[in-house]
Amino acid sequence: MPLYEHVFLARQDVSTQQVEGLQQTFRTLIEDNGGSVAKTEYWGLKSLAYRVKKNRKAHFTLLNIDAPHNAVAEMERQMSLSTDVIRFMTIRVDEHEDGPSAMMRRSDRDERDGRRGPRRDRDHDRGDRGERAPRESNAEKTAAPKDANEDDSQ
Repeated sequence: MPLYEHVFLARQDVSTQQVEGLQQTFRTLIEDNGGSVAKTEYWGLKSLAYRVKKNRKAHFTLLNIDAPHNAVAEMERQMSLSTDVIRFMTIRVDEHEDGPSAMMRRSDRDERDGRRGPRRDRDHDRGDRGERAPRESNAEKTAAPKDANEDDSQ
């Protein structure tokens, strides 16, 4: 049977227990139509990039499904009728990922330590692109040039 990864988003105002009920409903629907759900992951209540049906947040859930196409099509039809599901996406995959999904792995996010990358100094060596002349300070820019004819011994 084909393998699928399915993610659905539930409205922000439903409880976690109601989301678990939705998961169980869709799992039962798949199993009744001759398939199986290999893994279920609840990713939590997350902010959306833009409003979806007047919601700024949604409950995210992943289902790894091993089922015939008809079972997945029926599940998607039921989701489109449900008022609690605001978006869903199903992707056919060659094999399911072992272990937790990328969203559940915390180690990847902790390694970044809040920084985007190494800072580069302004006077950093430019390598093959040539060296940059040192910048003048504001004091050097505003100082009046000395006249060669003036006497410094006054």
